[in-house]
Amino acid sequence: MDRVARLVSERTVVVFTVSNCSWCNVVTSLLDSLGVHAAVHDLDRDPRGREMERELARRLGGGAGRGGSTPTVPAVFVGGDLVGGINRVLALHLSDELVRMLRNAGAICPC
Repeated sequence: MDRVARLVSERTVVVFTVSNCSWCNVVTSLLDSLGVHAAVHDLDRDPRGREMERELARRLGGGAGRGGSTPTVPAVFVGGDLVGGINRVLALHLSDELVRMLRNAGAICPC
């Protein structure tokens, strides 16, 4: 099993980031505000971060990673499934689908 798949399987909500990414901070702050305790993995602080970034780029549609055409971070997984990056997460949030998705996965209270 590759490292990304292993990390994603360990928690309900997993976010891959890099430390200097403003959009990564937006996503993690949004999830925090919704009461989600996501596992956050900073790729630039992990010795195998570049390897994981290539895997995320492949999953996100073949982007080139940092400096490339398709950003690989933030990459958000819910219930083991790739949700996507900042655009997808914000679109889901604005349509109220993000909360539904998080509730269905058991990441937040179904109240």
